[in-house]
Amino acid sequence: MTKLLFAIPLILMASSASAQQKQGHDACARDVSRFCRAQMQDGDQIVLACLKQNRARISKPCQQMLASHGQ
Repeated sequence: MTKLLFAIPLILMASSASAQQKQGHDACARDVSRFCRAQMQDGDQIVLACLKQNRARISKPCQQMLASHGQ
């Protein structure tokens, strides 16, 4: 029973992080395909750098998502 009580918060934290990641993906998916298509296969850090380079051109939700993650 103790193990179950310990596991529940871990599961909730993992699902919350997953939801935030999906939300970030949704906010920037169109911008990535529009401005960073050539970098999509190069990894997340390269795509993030591309979004930062195009910050003035990307959508407001994507800009807000980057800012909320300290980017």
